[in-house]
Amino acid sequence: MANPIFTGAGVAIVTPFHEDGKVNFDMLMKLVDFQLVNETDAIIACGTTGEASTLTDDEQIEVIRCVVDKVAGRVPVIAGAGSNDTAHGAELCVRAEKAGADALLLVTPYYNKTSQKGLIEHYTEMAASVDLPIILYNVPGRTGLNITPKTTLALSKVENIVATKEASGNISQIAEVAQLCNGDDFTIYSGNDDQITPLLALGAKGVISVLSNVAPKNTHDMVTKFLAGDVAAAVKLQLDAIPLVSALFSDVNPIPVKAALNMMGMNVGGYRKPLTSMSDEGLKALESAMKAYGLI
Repeated sequence: MANPIFTGAGVAIVTPFHEDGKVNFDMLMKLVDFQLVNETDAIIACGTTGEASTLTDDEQIEVIRCVVDKVAGRVPVIAGAGSNDTAHGAELCVRAEKAGADALLLVTPYYNKTSQKGLIEHYTEMAASVDLPIILYNVPGRTGLNITPKTTLALSKVENIVATKEASGNISQIAEVAQLCNGDDFTIYSGNDDQITPLLALGAKGVISVLSNVAPKNTHDMVTKFLAGDVAAAVKLQLDAIPLVSALFSDVNPIPVKAALNMMGMNVGGYRKPLTSMSDEGLKALESAMKAYGLI
């Protein structure tokens, strides 16, 4: 029986920037401390929420290395290292492994996309470049490409492809993945904060979360309570978080969550273009949801 990379709530951590747009490594280390104090179960660096798409390769690897050094083995560090170019993706995988990552999160090819056959070849080649465990990242709303359950099953046969982050939002599809793939040997993580408990009910082992940036303890508790059998308490935490989750996704992620962290006094700065700040109306709605949830 294979052990999951982690069980619980992993944070898809933001990448903080200085006013001049450079990575704010001092604040990044403070964010890691905040997460660890609040019982986050894994840290995912340079995912979608970490604005990996506008980091240079060197910046991306340096962010991963910084998180690895700060975490110092206390929880798994999972590095976003995918690409829509298989060779480039494999190169990033190798560099992330050398930077000390414990596992990799690899997004599907975006823009150029591919067939399901191409997906199998893409992931198999990247997986062969490293010894690290790999999490597939299925987020068709971002990439325009869906990993079908049958393709997920085929990829689960690759030795070091051990999990999937399911952000399709399609519960029926995820149920099929759970049915096809042995849950003890292939792990499902929710990629949507409004579907954590539904996916746990299908056998998922946790979530890779945006919500955890601002509410790490509650997100951790949601998963651990569910898995410990206290389903009612977990469902209450899920439902209580829904208005905040909606506010955190009222604009393109990570625009609202970085605004939320700034409201909490954690100066994570702004965004790299083409991302830009929220409207005044959006900020007021986010602030209201943050107050209602007790974060500010």
